[in-house]
Amino acid sequence: MLQRKFLLSLTLSAVLATACVENPKLGDIPSAGSDRIMTKIINSPADSDPGSILLYFDQTPDQNVLDQLRANGASKVEKLFNNVPGKEELEKRFGLDGWYLVVLDENAPLEKTAARMAGLEAVRKVEYNLFFHKASDCITYPFEGPVVPATKAEGIFNDPNLNEQWQYANHGNPSVASTAYVGGDINVEQVWKTLTCGDNSIIVAVIDEAVKPSHPDLAANMWVNAKEQAGQPGVDDDGNGYIDDVYGFNFVNMTHEFDWTTSGNSGHGTHCAGSIAAVNNNGIGVSGVAGGSGKGDGVRIMSCQIFTGDGEGHTIGASVANTARAIKYAGDNGASLISCSYGYTAGTFRSDDAYMKHGGAEGDAIHYFEACRNNDVLDGNVAIFAAGNDGKDYAGYPGALNDIISVSAFGPDYLPTYYTNYGPGCNITAPGGEAYLAPWTSYSGLILSTLPPEVNGGNDYGYMQGTSMACPHVTGVAALGLAYARKLGKHFTVQEFKNLIVTSARDFDTRLNGQKTYEGTRKNNPLELYRYRKMMGSGAIDAWLLCMQIEGIPSLTAKVGENQWIDLSPYFGTASINLTYLGRAEGEGSNIKYYIEVSDDARSALGLAEDPYVQFGRLWIHPTKVGAAKITVKAVGGGTIVGGGDKIGGMEVSHDISVIARNIKSSNGGWL
Repeated sequence: MLQRKFLLSLTLSAVLATACVENPKLGDIPSAGSDRIMTKIINSPADSDPGSILLYFDQTPDQNVLDQLRANGASKVEKLFNNVPGKEELEKRFGLDGWYLVVLDENAPLEKTAARMAGLEAVRKVEYNLFFHKASDCITYPFEGPVVPATKAEGIFNDPNLNEQWQYANHGNPSVASTAYVGGDINVEQVWKTLTCGDNSIIVAVIDEAVKPSHPDLAANMWVNAKEQAGQPGVDDDGNGYIDDVYGFNFVNMTHEFDWTTSGNSGHGTHCAGSIAAVNNNGIGVSGVAGGSGKGDGVRIMSCQIFTGDGEGHTIGASVANTARAIKYAGDNGASLISCSYGYTAGTFRSDDAYMKHGGAEGDAIHYFEACRNNDVLDGNVAIFAAGNDGKDYAGYPGALNDIISVSAFGPDYLPTYYTNYGPGCNITAPGGEAYLAPWTSYSGLILSTLPPEVNGGNDYGYMQGTSMACPHVTGVAALGLAYARKLGKHFTVQEFKNLIVTSARDFDTRLNGQKTYEGTRKNNPLELYRYRKMMGSGAIDAWLLCMQIEGIPSLTAKVGENQWIDLSPYFGTASINLTYLGRAEGEGSNIKYYIEVSDDARSALGLAEDPYVQFGRLWIHPTKVGAAKITVKAVGGGTIVGGGDKIGGMEVSHDISVIARNIKSSNGGWL
């Protein structure tokens, strides 16, 4: 519950004087015009803060309106959002200038007070200050492995526990799960090796529990508000309305001081932040999807705290008020992405119209955030949400909105997890980890990431599971995509970039046959996998595929262990069968094979059993391991030789072909 002592004023001009109006005894809800009054109340009071409500005004309330509110149960009224110079038009466009937070008198009954305030002519909307919930069971399991590396992991980074993070490169290790599936991951290794590891100009706000800014594997990748860091304590040096907000802000207590130690905190925010941007190649701990290469090039994490503990082992829910404020703060202070591993319980809203009618302030804040422009790649920002852990066949809101990315979860077996929401509103799936897979006494099938040792038995690393963990993997991949687009000088609209994210997915449905079984307390609760067909969004997020789409190179899927052909007509036109290709030629006439020169890196990434060649306008290739790579195919455009110098001939033309090798290949070749 949001405690009233934490609801501190941000804007004093709208605060009521406590002694100027006597507080009358509240009566019954007025009957006259009650239908009109009730239509102003846009949601239900269930699971809301009993000590506050939100009001929306078309115009700034004058003293008469403030007096009326005071007479009807308000002890304090303040603007919900800080106004930012230069953003007045945008704030007005999304209605943020009209929202106010009202703190109620101790003796004011919530529903009757809301009805009385809805009866005031100046009030346009009344919203109960509902609570959001984290999309995780919030149970942590400390990691007991080494913290000092002996050698580089897989030749990429020297983080000693990267090999424990199956979500990045799943090798089917039975110690992770007896059903671990080779390639059931986000396919990021080749992106790290050849394309990008991150970009420190990109800021990702984690809207969650506090991120511990001094964590040894996060400190170098924390966003820093330089003006506040160099300024005077207790002074709002940058004028953004928040004092001493060096790494972000605590919107529960309305202070710059983060809280991750009070009983009831789980380390949830720090864990999510590690998946996005734990510092790579720093010789300790784990790796992050966009954590850089160890050269200061990781994306930056902004901590926006909306959950905390109550001191008695319980979590204080994230209210609409502090969540909406956090989202606007992220937009106003430079974040390009927000990672939101929370939401309403699935079923609270069952349509976009229902949510938009009742969603109120947080919906306005999300769309305001996406309209802010904080990078030179997009014309706005992107919000990414967890789909929820209710096991329902629809996503929870706000992520279920049709214009917001919502993430479901799979386990190390590359199958849906028992807890994940699926179906309408779920856009894409990502690793969320899962317990109860054999060997079920191990935690290695969950997601390993950073944690505050204060809530994790003194350990800086540990395991968690949930769509909460899936969400930051998609956020991290999106951050890598922004980094790569920036490196290439590419520009997209927000919708174009969302399209790229959601369609950068590998086939998932081919695996959904039969039952998925468990051990332990879930032994008698198998999953009927047919229920998930066409219900896990567009498929499994693929970092390589996103970067190839950004580059403009179509990616084709090859099946591991088979010698197969890839049609080159999408690259060289329908006359590709008649072209002369450049490479070592063997054979004669129509039976000529043109062997393609490939890089050592591509050969290793795909485990090529033999040199690929072109014949009959098709690329013949035989990968032996899961991986991804680019292969350059060259041909002669016009004639049989390349012209130039003392020769007359055609033009050399070339195309980079992206090949993703996997153990499964859908019947449509991997295209959506």
